[in-house]
Formats: sequence, C-alpha cells, structure tokens
Amino acid sequence: MPDPMPGLESGSIADEFTVDRWLGGRLILVQPRRGHRVGTDAALLVAGAGTPEGRIVDVGAGVGAVGLALAKRSALVSANLIEIDPDLARLAESNAARNGLDARVRVLTLDVLNPRERHAAGLVESAECVVTNPPFFEAKAVRVSPDEGKAGAHVLPRAEDGATLSNWISVSLALLAPGGRFVMIHRPDALAAILAALERRLGGVALLPVHPSARAGAHRLLIAGVKGSKAPLRIAPALILHGADGRLTAEADAIHHGEALIDWGK
Repeated sequence: MPDPMPGLESGSIADEFTVDRWLGGRLILVQPRRGHRVGTDAALLVAGAGTPEGRIVDVGAGVGAVGLALAKRSALVSANLIEIDPDLARLAESNAARNGLDARVRVLTLDVLNPRERHAAGLVESAECVVTNPPFFEAKAVRVSPDEGKAGAHVLPRAEDGATLSNWISVSLALLAPGGRFVMIHRPDALAAILAALERRLGGVALLPVHPSARAGAHRLLIAGVKGSKAPLRIAPALILHGADGRLTAEADAIHHGEALIDWGK
C-alpha cells in the first residue's frame, strides 16, 4: 500500500501531536496526531504555486504547511496565513517560528468569509499570490465526521450564512491584487461551480487533472489563473501519482519531496 503521506517523516512529541519533517525535510511541522493531516493535497498546492514573490495569502492555512513551504522556498515572500481554528492557528505560529520564518509570516485567526473580520485584520486587494485548499464539501451534502479536525478541514459550515465554495473563491480573489496569481486544489466534480465562481474575475485559467493512477479518473483538480488576465482557459498536462506497481511516479515523488514544481504546460 502506498505511503498515505509520502515525503513526511514523523516523530512523537506528545500523545496529541507529532513533529514531522515534510517535503523531504525542508519544513518541520507540528500537527495533531488525529484528524486532518498534511499530505498529498498540500504538496500538490505548493508545487502548483511555483516560486511566488511578494505577499502571499494562504486561505484556510491549517497548521501552515503550504504558506510556510512557499516562504521557505523564497526569501522574497511574506505570508499571511488565515485560519479559523484557534488551535491550528497557534500551531501555525509555532511552526513559523520553528522554521525560522516568523519574521516574514503573519498568522490571522479569523473567519475569512466574515467581511467584518477581514476588514478588522486589514485584509485588502494586495496579495501577489493567493493559495487555498478549501473544504471539499458543504455540510448539507455529506455526512459530517464526528472528528472536529476532519470536519473543519473537509466540510464548509453554515451554508445558510454564505459558507459556500463560490463565496470562498470570491473572497480569496478579493484578496488578490490585479495581476496576482490564484492557485487552488479541489474536487473535479466541483468544476462547474468553480468556473462559475471564477467567471469575469480570473483569466488565463489553467486546469490540471490529478489521477491516482493511469487507469483511474482524476480525483483532484489543480486550478490556477491571473486576476484581470484576458487569456483563454486551457487544460494543462495531467499528473499521474502512482505507477502500476502502486509506487509514486518519479514526478509525483519529486513533488512530494519538494524537488519539482507542477508542469502547467504552455
């Protein structure tokens, strides 16, 4: 069976937490032992974002993996990590310090869908890059896990208060400066909703399907685009994660170890 979190080496610091060397040891993360854990989706998002410069915003940052990895990759990056869960936000702050990034990283504990909280935090249309791995489901559509960590990571709460994928995308784009780049990972079956939310807000959109194996349908979709661009939509070369032997392909292995970026094609 393939390693569920390739590129991550673990050790114990307490019953509740582990300390993990992620992306081939490039980043050290403390994260909860149970519930949602940093894995392939985060590695793909980091690889998809490339090497941004300037201010980046990680919307729904969790323990900080994606934003911290991008700040680690480039000394020209300053990062805002937005996380609603105060316990995860505290871990993100400690992870920033643990990796020597606290001078360039600001962790904001807030509900990004709440305009008052965004305004109070001074979040404006100024980021050069916004990355996000939104919760994949709306509460009305799935059976919510009793594990609060998994539920918070996988399910959008309070649909009646505007907590929808469309609003999540709209808010993320509102944080992006004109000409800035947006990168997201999500489910392929949400493509129609994603494109509707991006319409007239983002151009040069590239869609990159991610397949668990060559014979399997895509189970993830990477999306990237530029705010204000007039370039047409295109489909980027697909990424295959596992070969026939069940092992990671060479490309996927390099991505999990922080040694390669996503090939978005031309």
